[in-house]
Amino acid sequence: MNFFDRLHDRIRTVDSVVSVGLDADRSRIPDHLESHDLPRWAFNRRIIDATHEHAAAFKPNAAFYEDPDGWQALEETVAYAHGKDVPVLLDAKRADIGNTTRQYARILETVDAITVNPYMGRDSLQPFLANEEAGVFILCRTSNPGGSDLQDLELETGEPIYERVAALADLWNERDNVGLVVGATNPDELAEIREQVPDLPFLVPGVGAQGGDAEAAIEHGLSNGVGLVNSSRGIIFAGESSGKEFARASGQSAKRLKERLNQYRR
Repeated sequence: MNFFDRLHDRIRTVDSVVSVGLDADRSRIPDHLESHDLPRWAFNRRIIDATHEHAAAFKPNAAFYEDPDGWQALEETVAYAHGKDVPVLLDAKRADIGNTTRQYARILETVDAITVNPYMGRDSLQPFLANEEAGVFILCRTSNPGGSDLQDLELETGEPIYERVAALADLWNERDNVGLVVGATNPDELAEIREQVPDLPFLVPGVGAQGGDAEAAIEHGLSNGVGLVNSSRGIIFAGESSGKEFARASGQSAKRLKERLNQYRR
């Protein structure tokens, strides 16, 4: 089975499309974990224990692990999540050309899916797209305010760049392993992209701390029931003021988001 087949099974097993973003910011990890050899791993393990029954996937962001101890913490995190039967999507936004992008794509030997940047075109993504078992989520319409600086620019055809990206991603989906990253902060655009590419699953960020539209995320983010709605800070730092009991609040936050989203899945 490819990634999206496995994700479909995971969604059915836990009745959830929640992606828990493991953005292990060292400045926000509880003080009592700093004595551990790998504080980020110690933090993530507790978050995974508290949230895995509500998680369709875990999504660590590579930016929080790009140092020697961080990569070791990430490897431990991925292995532990897999031990809980939860797939791992690495939010890395990788892309390049030639041997560089082939090296980037080697991370798919460890994780189940990855986010990539389409700005350099198909050849920059080819090593990712060629991996039939992995999921490849292409940035399309992001939820950050500055996303419109480029993504909304109109081409000569009259279509905005993000719509052209969606159309290209659909063409590149030769192995049924492509999804799109589409933010939840603009429901109308989310609906337009879904109409354009009915068969591509979406990774929808922005529902948590960024205040995106949960109903739109479900109505337009899923394709045949498959897709992910991500929350990072809103879950993993829900217990930031709770000391050693921080993970309990994270589990409760993940459960609340699952139940909130499931209102619209029925």
